Amino acid sequence: MLKIDDRLQVDFNRREVIVEGEHLKLRPTEYRLLYHLIENAGWTVPHDQLLAKVWGYEYRDEAHYVRLYVNYLREKIEEDPANPKYILTERGVGYRFVDFKRPS
Repeated sequence: MLKIDDRLQVDFNRREVIVEGEHLKLRPTEYRLLYHLIENAGWTVPHDQLLAKVWGYEYRDEAHYVRLYVNYLREKIEEDPANPKYILTERGVGYRFVDFKRPS
């Protein structure tokens, strides 16, 4: 179980995401996207890399898929999706999950 902070926990082995003690239901694509972002926490993951890992290499030019699913995830895990603190946008490049392993 990864404890991101007091609000968010993720267990990749059980495929569970818990926000404020509540188990979330994620679509398989949302889960894969979250997995790749958390696995690279602290690093910016480019759109094309996320597309290749989550949807498949043939989708590498479909950046709108990433934006759409990042929005779905933000709606589910962020306290304030308009001002995200977990999934951060790196304009023109990709997305970065907050580096929760590093002391703030």
